[in-house]
Amino acid sequence: MPTFRAPRRTAALATATAAVLVTGGCSGGDASGQGSDRPTDLAAQTLAWKPCPPPSPAEGEGTAPSPLPGGTKWECSFMDAPLDYGKPDGETIELALIRAKAADPGKRIGSLIFNFGGPGGSGITALPSFGAEYESLRARYDLVSFDPRGVGRSAAVECEDNRQLDAYYARDATPDTAAEEKAYTDGLKKYADACERNSGKELPWVGTTNAARDMDLMRQVLGDDKLYYFGISYGTELGGVYAHLFPKRVGRAVFDAVVDPNSTAERGALGQAQGFQLALDNFAKDCVRRGDACKLPGATPQEIEKFIAGLLARLDKKPIQGIGNRKLTQTQATNGIAQALYSKEYWKYLEQGLDEADGGNGGLLLALSDSMNGREQDGTYNNMGAANSAINCVDDKSRFTPEQTRAKLPEFRKASPIFGDFLGWGMLGCTNWPVPGTWDHPDVSAPGAAPIVVIGNTGDPATPYAGARAMATALGKGVGVELTYKGEGHGAYTGGDACVKGAVDGYLLDGKVPPAGKVCPE
Repeated sequence: MPTFRAPRRTAALATATAAVLVTGGCSGGDASGQGSDRPTDLAAQTLAWKPCPPPSPAEGEGTAPSPLPGGTKWECSFMDAPLDYGKPDGETIELALIRAKAADPGKRIGSLIFNFGGPGGSGITALPSFGAEYESLRARYDLVSFDPRGVGRSAAVECEDNRQLDAYYARDATPDTAAEEKAYTDGLKKYADACERNSGKELPWVGTTNAARDMDLMRQVLGDDKLYYFGISYGTELGGVYAHLFPKRVGRAVFDAVVDPNSTAERGALGQAQGFQLALDNFAKDCVRRGDACKLPGATPQEIEKFIAGLLARLDKKPIQGIGNRKLTQTQATNGIAQALYSKEYWKYLEQGLDEADGGNGGLLLALSDSMNGREQDGTYNNMGAANSAINCVDDKSRFTPEQTRAKLPEFRKASPIFGDFLGWGMLGCTNWPVPGTWDHPDVSAPGAAPIVVIGNTGDPATPYAGARAMATALGKGVGVELTYKGEGHGAYTGGDACVKGAVDGYLLDGKVPPAGKVCPE
């Protein structure tokens, strides 16, 4: 169960950061519940594509998506899907979709469906933000994404209100005393109760298995015989579950920033601790390499990380000025550091934020944390956090006790002195959840499926590199095709490496499967 979520979209992070810089001093079978008449009827529905409106409050602030550089406009629609695939004649929900049509209709293969991860991220806002980076794929595909059930415009899960969420994300998430532990666990219970109170009807149905079934219905509605798919981060888990449920319906697919399908909630959180620590180590080494140009104190990576640990310890005792009347707490600072480690592009903001926080100005680190938590500049929250909790907790069976968590903290601290406590205590996130979980880990075995290119990034903090090999192996012989990118950040395709882009485009556009074990850069 991932604890840190992938950034909502690079554009939003850049906007929030820029604002602070200005103001702050700077079993498979194919049936899977679809044997009744209702889903067949739903597969015949016609989508009414219209110009896209601005984001909904659950998706976040912003304007309607701008056309792509060549002038192609984004179109949006809604698709009806069963709330419960076990009752296909029952209630339906609307799922929001977005697309940009293929550049060359005469060479069009079909629709390439994207899921950008989270879970809980809005595909309606993410795809236009990254659209230019996937423009080469539009040569032969309609680029399509969606808000999965429980997310954004698709029957959004609601939990606490904006004022309550400000307090929830500022709380001490690494308790040191019995009183702090009680406050932390009481806060988690209060949050879960709010989710049940405000979204109880939807909570049992927002899991990954139903999202995969939605994608198969989407495939049919879009008129494709096979699913063409690009999954990033959690989107790789969703794609793996789809491949397991519908192996014969897999077309060309790519998984980037791969979640380890064999990982339990505990091992996943521990892996993230190791992954973020590795990224922080690389950030600190880069800072030392730049010498006096780096603003942080320390002549070695260890001294820089000791400085960061000391800053967090001071914030634990006394928060500092953040944005407006909001202060920067230890928890928000940790969250902000993690957010900046998702991309090497944001290391400069991490350096500046740490330097300013050391001087008493926590605005930049707080802006980074806000971006991770889905807080907009007007003080409202999108539903990314609520959806993340709801999807993770209906997927994962694990329900840890405080006693179990305390016993595991030494292992987490060994994995990461900076992030260990935060991610260890984060395992309690589903303990009070009102809906039981589904699995210890998902089954992604997909015998008979077409090849799926699985990309692992050696410097990925959120989905550590080992997950790619585990996914390729679990998909099965002849299905998972592993590609290694020696780089930094979360994901590889948009990292600017021509080798990765060439391999992916060669497969998706021309069907050329890269050799297993290929390493980029060449």
